[in-house]
Amino acid sequence: MLRAYRFRSYPDRSQTETLNHHLWLSKELWNRMLDYSKSKYKRDGKFASKKELREMVKHQGLYSQVAQELVDRLVDATWRFVRMKKACEECGFPRFKSFGRMKSLCYPQMGFRLMGNCLKVTLFGEVKLKLHRPIKGKIKTLVLKRESSGKWFAIFTAEEAEQIHQINHGAKVGIDFGLSKLAVVSDGSVIANPRHIKKHEEKIAVLGRQLSKKKKGSHNRVKAKVKLARAYEKLANSRLDFLHKTSSSLVRKYSMISLENLNIKGMTQEKFGKQINDAGRGMLASMLCYKTESAGCRIVFVNPEGTTQQCSRCGIVVPKTLADRVHNCPGCGLVLDRDLNAAHNILKRSTVG
Repeated sequence: MLRAYRFRSYPDRSQTETLNHHLWLSKELWNRMLDYSKSKYKRDGKFASKKELREMVKHQGLYSQVAQELVDRLVDATWRFVRMKKACEECGFPRFKSFGRMKSLCYPQMGFRLMGNCLKVTLFGEVKLKLHRPIKGKIKTLVLKRESSGKWFAIFTAEEAEQIHQINHGAKVGIDFGLSKLAVVSDGSVIANPRHIKKHEEKIAVLGRQLSKKKKGSHNRVKAKVKLARAYEKLANSRLDFLHKTSSSLVRKYSMISLENLNIKGMTQEKFGKQINDAGRGMLASMLCYKTESAGCRIVFVNPEGTTQQCSRCGIVVPKTLADRVHNCPGCGLVLDRDLNAAHNILKRSTVG
């Protein structure tokens, strides 16, 4: 089982300059390889091979493993585009990158060593880390990432040995996602929607206006851009912290969690897309998926069609608009919150058969 560990790193000024220089080299190599591959396709009708591109990145100033991973990234992105285009799916072709869009250096096998609270990396020396938890298992890869706020992070991927997971004796529940409330659980508990954007949007709007007034290319514009990036980072961190705590609490409390198999990506492009993105439904579902196994919990996805309209007691369809917040069944007389009714239906569908 692979697990990612993300730690804040603190390179000194000299190391930061070297790291940024290597990102700039990566950006230049990426653009050069992409230009060559596109030109070759126009000329010969086929993209550049991995072997050709690896020859291009030799002796260009990057550590060999990092350069080869850059080649792999471009080739994978190109062939993903080809496959998705053949399948008539929407996908963009790899783009040329500016310095701001090249944010990471990946060490897929070697070139780094963890020594206590320090990380020794080839060409950069020892970089201080805030190692807030131990890494379990064998470290496989390292990614050095620069966020838009200017902060650096070390992201390790470790392979953990198979463990005997604990037995969870909690109840089985269905969960219905909403907008005014993030989720309603079939046992009657409610997870409130913290509305992260609403708490931060005023400050973000002010910083955005300040940035727009700064002269392009000026030092003050760079500082304003960093301030805005840090505000967005604070928003993202508050959402991530809430979702981690919520998902951990759910998998510890229940033995089985049933969710609707929703097309979150499609929903975010429609009405209320901003609120759905802010709530982080897709992220919460993803966290539940990878946390359930180690907690002795199980997750089940069900068909979402009609979970709100169908009566959870007698099964007849009771049409509702978005304004109708109460389920009132004319057949059996059941009256309860529409989201709770949906949560009961989700649980029922997961236990049928």
